[in-house]
Amino acid sequence: MSAVVQARGWGWRHAGRRGWALRGLDLTIDEGERVLLLGPSGAGKSTLFQGLAGLLRAPEAGDPEGSLHVHGHLVSGPDPRTGIVFQDPASSLVMSRIGDEVAFGLENRAVPPGRIWADVRAALSAVELHQPLSHRVEHLSGGEQQRLAVADVLAVAPRLWLLDEPTSNLDPPGAALVRHTLRQLLADRSTTVIVVEHRVDDLVELVDRVVVLEPGGGVRHDGPPAEVFCRHGASMRASGVWVPGCTALRRVPSSAPGPPVVAAAALGVRYPAAAADALCDVDLEVDAAQVTAVVGANGSGKTTLALCLASLLAPTSGAVRFLAGGPDVPYARWAPRDLVRHVGTVFQEPEHQFVAASVRAELAVGAARTKMAPEETQRRVDELLERLRLSHLAAANPFTLSGGEKRRLSVATALVTRPQLLVLDEPTFGQDARTWDELVDLLAEARDDGRAIVTVTHDEELVHALADRVVRVDAGRLVSDQDAGRLVSDQVVREEPVGDAR
Repeated sequence: MSAVVQARGWGWRHAGRRGWALRGLDLTIDEGERVLLLGPSGAGKSTLFQGLAGLLRAPEAGDPEGSLHVHGHLVSGPDPRTGIVFQDPASSLVMSRIGDEVAFGLENRAVPPGRIWADVRAALSAVELHQPLSHRVEHLSGGEQQRLAVADVLAVAPRLWLLDEPTSNLDPPGAALVRHTLRQLLADRSTTVIVVEHRVDDLVELVDRVVVLEPGGGVRHDGPPAEVFCRHGASMRASGVWVPGCTALRRVPSSAPGPPVVAAAALGVRYPAAAADALCDVDLEVDAAQVTAVVGANGSGKTTLALCLASLLAPTSGAVRFLAGGPDVPYARWAPRDLVRHVGTVFQEPEHQFVAASVRAELAVGAARTKMAPEETQRRVDELLERLRLSHLAAANPFTLSGGEKRRLSVATALVTRPQLLVLDEPTFGQDARTWDELVDLLAEARDDGRAIVTVTHDEELVHALADRVVRVDAGRLVSDQDAGRLVSDQVVREEPVGDAR
């Protein structure tokens, strides 16, 4: 059996960094293997994928060492036999219509024109994107874009699949659909699959090998899943790696909810050229000292609702009112300097909110806008850097961070000014077990300090651990509003079959 991937002492240091993302990597992956690649956030998993896909260019993007071969050749650029689904699907989507997007890869591989559209329809059907081929990519939700990215790769049928958290932004049905697609893919032993996924329970049965990376180093563990998790599960969990069987400890609120902070009344939104409303007749009040989880299928209107509650999107009908102070003008017309004092927002794509050249400077932006004292700014920035394991990256450019690190930075920028309202879109995306715990603890502290928190999420563990109230949106309408305390016992404990590392 021939080797599809062969690394010998390979390493990569990103431009402008002192530390190595990976170093001394020795790894061979044979044709037909199914490999689950694990490691703490920032361990270099995405860097390795970029290297395997031929997307790391020296010396512009950084410094390499050792050798990395794919399909028997030293990697020097992208190879049509390798397909990658990125952690952020928007970074790989290049066309404006979904049919053209899937056709793009086929055209670049000189597929006969008469076959292209049949292949496009088959790939979109496999991931259950049933919109017209002319449907605009920007009108897809983040989860739908994730499925489109999978369809892109599915259509061109590469020999090596690189899947970087393929289910991270998907609702449970969407995640199950992608796993079903993976099962079909994995049945074909002529393909080789390497998948990165923090939540491993649903993937363990699909792979035959687990490789665990050491941050800044090479391979820490390598072997069959049962052997790796049995022998090393406790130490892996202690270092932040998700292991099978972990459930979250519920953070019980310290007090009853306070008065409403923001309220939507008969809220409606329709995007230009859209065939239907993104939101329709939504009534919702968000209380202080409470975490409201907004859940629902991809494309149901959750992010649109969050943007309206954060005053980043003006409603087409109805109104949103901020009830806890602020300027005497309609909420939808608040100036940025007023918003930053009262509202903290985490976007679905964290890069969209970065404006500074370093992590430390990024955290200080909001503090400066609120005229926070320099000593207090430094204290809060240092605390968040330490708690979210970003201290060693304080001087790094935010755009060079890993996906999980970018997400933690975006949450920190929302927390640093201690606003009355926090609106967070998928705040736990890309986190290892340790940073997930710390993020949830920070949000629980903010709630117990009286902040109103709205979190849009597909993370069922986050809902279980933190939500006080669960609001479900379907086809733009609020269809249920439940007290999470009645859904989850306050006495649930973390189940750690491999040992509790907290």
